[in-house]
Amino acid sequence: MAGAPARFGKQGILQDKDRTMEYIKQSIFTIKEPTVLSFGKFDGLHRGHELLMGYMAGRKKEQEGLKAVVFTFDIPPKEQVAGAKAKVLTTNQEKVKLFAGAGIDYLIECPFTREIMCMEPEAFIADTVTSLNVKYMVVGTDFRFGHKRRGDYRMLEAFAPQYGYEVKVVEKMQEDGRDISSTFVREEIAAGNMEKANWLLGYEFFVEGKILHGKKMGKSVLGIPTINLLPPEDKLLPPYGVYVTVTEHQGRQYQGITNVGCKPTVGGGNPIGVETHLFGVSEDMYGEEVKVKFLSRVREERKFENLDALKAQMEQDIHYGREYFGTSGETPAGGKGRIPWI
Repeated sequence: MAGAPARFGKQGILQDKDRTMEYIKQSIFTIKEPTVLSFGKFDGLHRGHELLMGYMAGRKKEQEGLKAVVFTFDIPPKEQVAGAKAKVLTTNQEKVKLFAGAGIDYLIECPFTREIMCMEPEAFIADTVTSLNVKYMVVGTDFRFGHKRRGDYRMLEAFAPQYGYEVKVVEKMQEDGRDISSTFVREEIAAGNMEKANWLLGYEFFVEGKILHGKKMGKSVLGIPTINLLPPEDKLLPPYGVYVTVTEHQGRQYQGITNVGCKPTVGGGNPIGVETHLFGVSEDMYGEEVKVKFLSRVREERKFENLDALKAQMEQDIHYGREYFGTSGETPAGGKGRIPWI
């Protein structure tokens, strides 16, 4: 990477309101502006990253022209090294939108090739600092990089005088005496504890996708219209069941009830899907993108004896959902979840 000309093989400009972020997917890149840089997997931009993002925001305010850069990999390094295929809290596409919303100027999603995997940490520092014009780095105490994970924050500090950058090392943020991490969030989602998972994230856990044509049984047979989307294959999902949700579509928020699972009552072999009934909504959304945000678990998914029993339970779920929004203090936009740092 060092000394290479700017070569953005796959890139894009992503705008969020008044913010613009450049998304780089290339192992050879340069940035001419001075930068403040953070590294990490960033699977789920959660509250554990608050101090990292806050430091970057503070530096940007202090130094005019400074750009905030996040460096991550296109796949988790563990997946490449151990061959372990893991479900992710945020897909790459979702991650791009979150970082854009958090005020990041450049997101570098570097291909985790064998060359990168075997790069010595000293060479990684030299190449990165040169290519990205790094003036400040901010990392956590557990940050590791380079061949065999030999590099750490102490090595970054040792090379700082030579390359002319400053290092900020931040401690882990904790909750219940435990480090806030992607693992912590995963465990809460796996247990269906959406309220706790959302607090750890700092925003509502969500699934995005395009609305597909289903069997239309909800509207034509049960009299309860629904929208259906198939989540990305690598997306982590909460346990099969029914959830109180808010669905975002073209900037508007709709309260509703969502089933995650395979709909066992209406036949076997259904793919894992996310099916949502929106309260008081009848507009056609087929083929359009939506974001379904999960607020609270209602019950597990189960197979009913017949469609009448299924309809009766769905009506109870809808009543529960309406009561939830009426008594929980949640707003129509799904509460206070947000990315608060930048």
